[in-house]
Formats: sequence, structure tokens, C-alpha cells
Amino acid sequence: MDSSHQIRPQREVRATFDHRSIIVYQAYGDLIADRALSAGRLVPPFSLQRMTWIKPSFLWLMYRSAWATRAGQNRVLAIAITRDGFEWALAHGCLSHFEAAIYGTKEAWEACKNANPVRTQWDPERSLLLKPLPYRSIQVGLAGEAIRRYASDWILQIEDVTERARHVRGLLEAGQISEARDRLPVERPYPLPDDLRHAVGASESSPNNP
Repeated sequence: MDSSHQIRPQREVRATFDHRSIIVYQAYGDLIADRALSAGRLVPPFSLQRMTWIKPSFLWLMYRSAWATRAGQNRVLAIAITRDGFEWALAHGCLSHFEAAIYGTKEAWEACKNANPVRTQWDPERSLLLKPLPYRSIQVGLAGEAIRRYASDWILQIEDVTERARHVRGLLEAGQISEARDRLPVERPYPLPDDLRHAVGASESSPNNP
């Protein structure tokens, strides 16, 4: 079995990261992308007034943007943000859907949502062929104070990886599966502190995925 499809915890944050930063992905149209790349941060017409979703999974964004072919999602940005910022977002968020094991009551969940500017949700991770996998990938929605911090404080670097996305898609279309897989970013389990793991409903790490 392909190691990328090995048994994994049902909910596990996987990402490209180092001691200081973590890579998240977003897809935009040309104008937002070009201005962000020029400024080194997100600037108008990027809007601070609407929720924006950041995704540590490259393949999940490829699924969402159809390999950077959808209108308004034709440019893929790999955005390096501080790990402190990423963890602040998780600490100031609530799941998009009620879970009794985390919140106890729907009233507590509603209160959490009203008090915090971040939403987290777990969607099926995607294979190289963009098929759903039996484990989940986290998406983090930023609004209010969170989106302002993201746009002005957390971003360390922005890279346009659109051509990489299109190159991988081209390899797949040519039947060069191994070569396509070799071009993917290396994503590994992110070491969530216990309080954040509980806050986002992440699974306990398995022995094979510390």
C-alpha cells in the first residue's frame, strides 16, 4: 500500500512546517494573488470583512480549486505563517458543527462560536487523484480579529505554487503517477499541544504517527 494511504488517526493536522513556521494554502484570482506577492502580505482587494479559510493540505486545496482551474481560484499561494499565529487561531476557534464530546451542550457550543473569531472543520483528506480518503484534513476559517492578525502579523512569506500544481496535474494526465507524487510537498503530523488537540477535536496520535 502507498505510504501516503497508511492507516492514520481519523483527525490529524498534517502540514509542511519547521521550528518557526507552517505552510497553509489558499487559492485566489490573479489580482489578489499578484498584489499579495508584490506586498509580501495580503492586501486589498483581499477583504478583511469576510471569513477566509486556510488549509495546511496541498491536495485538499487541489481538490477545492480543481488543480487551479476554477474561476477565482486559478492562482495557488503557499503562505508561510508563524506557528504561534496558527496555534493562536486554533485556540480561539470552535468547530463548525456541534460535538457533544467537546462542548457538552449546544448552548455551550453557540457561546463558544459567539466568543471566538475562528472556525475549524475536518473534511475528508484527498488522494493524489483527489478521491476522498478515510481520514480527515483540517480547514481553519478566520474572521474578525483572526483575519486581521493573519493579514498583518502572521505571514512570513508568500510563494506562488500555481505552476507546481499544474505540473503535477500534467504528470497525472500523462499517467506518470510516481513522478507526480514526488512533486508533492512533504506534509507530516503537526505536534499539537494537548489543549489544542482537544479544542479542535483531533485524534490521539497513533504509535506509527507520533
